[in-house]
Amino acid sequence: MDSVYELYRRGSELLEHGDYHAAIVALMKARELEPAKASIREALGRALFHVQSYERAAAEFQAVTSIAPTNDYALFCLGRSMQLLGRHQEACRPLAVACSLRPGREDYRIYRDRARRDASMF
Repeated sequence: MDSVYELYRRGSELLEHGDYHAAIVALMKARELEPAKASIREALGRALFHVQSYERAAAEFQAVTSIAPTNDYALFCLGRSMQLLGRHQEACRPLAVACSLRPGREDYRIYRDRARRDASMF
């Protein structure tokens, strides 16, 4: 049986090489063994996002932000997942918090502003 670390490393390598489906398999096994590990859940969220499984990606990023509430990247990805699900109002808060944590990130500001605009249209 692979260790959590081996599963995480394999999943991360597959993720970096663009083999998202294989990464998901390894990272889900790692998550089953260590559900409170933010690094595993963030990597799994990234892989799920890449295969356009935005609902599942959002769940992983939400779990990361519960574990590490100041993880700006997880907040940003949670917001982006919500946007791509058409849930613009829900995207506003995590994107705004990500912006406040990393005010120098222009991409964070762009998506925050889009979420605000799109949320006001409904």
